Amino acid sequence: MLCAAVIGALVGFLWWNTSPAKIFMGDTGSLALGGAIAGMTIVSRTEIVGAIIGGLFVIISLSVIIQVTSFKATGKRVFRMAPLQHHFELKGWNEVTIVVRFWIVAGILAGIGLGIFYLDALPRLTS
Repeated sequence: MLCAAVIGALVGFLWWNTSPAKIFMGDTGSLALGGAIAGMTIVSRTEIVGAIIGGLFVIISLSVIIQVTSFKATGKRVFRMAPLQHHFELKGWNEVTIVVRFWIVAGILAGIGLGIFYLDALPRLTS
C-alpha cells in the first residue's frame, strides 16, 4: 500500500512539474519521499540495489561531500558549485538539458539495479 501511495504521489507531482514547473516539491516533500523509499529498501532488504537504483542521488550527495572536504582541506573547489546540477548550470548548460541528462543517467542506473535484483532473484524463482 505504501509503495502504491508513493508511486501515485510521484506520478501526480511529475505530471505538474514539467517545464515550466507549476509546483515545486521543496525539501520537506523530497526528504519525506527519500525517507519512505529508504525505509522500503530496508524492509525489503534491498539496500545495495536501492543505492544503485538511486545512484544519481548518491552521485549528487557525493559531489557535495567532495566539494566541502576539498574546500576545507585545500581551500580549492572541485566543482564550480555544489550540488552537481549547479556546477553544470554555471558551465552554461540549459536547465532542461541538465534535467534530461540526469533522467538518462537515472534511467540507466535504475535499469542496472533492477537487472541485478532480478538476476539475484531468478534462481529462487525458477526452483
